[in-house]
Amino acid sequence: MAACKPEGRSLQLAGMRTVLLPDDPRFPAALRSIPRPPKRLYVLGDPEALAEGLAVVGARKATPYGIGAAKRFARLAAQRGIAVISGGARGCDAAAHEAALSEGAPTVAFLGGGCDVPYPREHAGLFERIALSGGAVVSEHAWDAPALPQQFRTRNRLIAGLARATLIVEAGLPSGTFSTADEALAAGRDVLVVPGAIDSASSKGANRLLVQGAAPVVDDESFSDVLFSVFGCLKMQEASELAGEGGRSGSGGSKRARGVSRAAADPIAAALQAEPLGMEQLFELACEHCGKRDARVWLMERLTIGEQAGLFARYPDGRWGPTA
Repeated sequence: MAACKPEGRSLQLAGMRTVLLPDDPRFPAALRSIPRPPKRLYVLGDPEALAEGLAVVGARKATPYGIGAAKRFARLAAQRGIAVISGGARGCDAAAHEAALSEGAPTVAFLGGGCDVPYPREHAGLFERIALSGGAVVSEHAWDAPALPQQFRTRNRLIAGLARATLIVEAGLPSGTFSTADEALAAGRDVLVVPGAIDSASSKGANRLLVQGAAPVVDDESFSDVLFSVFGCLKMQEASELAGEGGRSGSGGSKRARGVSRAAADPIAAALQAEPLGMEQLFELACEHCGKRDARVWLMERLTIGEQAGLFARYPDGRWGPTA
C-alpha cells in the first residue's frame, strides 16, 4: 500500500460509540483467536454488527471492472444476510460498502486510524451512513489517532479475521490487498478471487493468487456455491419464506415443538445426531433424499428447522453437529 499522510484534524462523526475489551461479551469471538488479537476495539455504530461475514477488498485505483465486481458480489452477499466487511478505502472497498448499504444490510469498515480521523477524509459521510444504518466503523486505535501508513497492513488482519472468507475483486502487483489475503490464510480463512484479464495490470495480483490456490469466483453461480459452502445460506427471500412457513400458526412454543418433531424424523437430523458433518457431506446426503426437489433448498429447510429447534448448530469450523 502506498504511504498516506494524516488528513487534517479530527472530526466528531455521528453514531453510537463503544469501546470493547476482549472480556466484553460483545467483543467478536473471531478476533480473539487471530494472530495478534486487538487489545480493544473502538466502535462507531452498532457493536452487534461485528459478526462473521464476507470481506470484499480490492484496488484503491480500481477499474470499472473492479468497481462493478465489488458491487455485484457485495450486493449478492448482502441479499443473503451476510455482513460485508472491508476497509473503507477508495475504489473497491467503498463500492462494497455502498452496495451493502443499498440493500439495507449491515456493513463493517475497519480503519487504519481512529474513527474521528477518517481516511480518506472524503469518506466521512460514508462512514457516518454505515454507523447510522446498523453497521459499524471500527478501529483498534483511539478515536482521534491519525492514520499512519504502517497501520493499514495491521488493520488488514482485523478485516480478514472477522470474515469467514475474503473476496479479492481486483489487485495489481505489488498490492496492499495481498496482505489481507495473507492475513486471511494466517487466520485459517478462505480466500476467493475474481479473475481478471491476463494483460490487465490491475488484475495481475488477483490472477497470481489464483495460481497460488485461491478459489475462483467466475460468475453468480460459483459465488453462490461458495456462500453455500462457507455460510450455509440461501437467498434472503428463500430464508424468509422458510421462516414464514414455520410461523403461520401457533405460539412460539408450538412452533419449536413442531420443529423438534419434524427434525427428529429427518435423515439430516439423524445424521447430525450421530456426528458433525461438513456442508459437502450434508449436500451428498441431501441429494440422496430430496427426491425431485432442489437439494440445496431441501437441505437448508432441514438445517433451519433443526437449528431453530435447538437440535444442532453450526460449529466454528463450518461443520454442523449436535448442540449437546
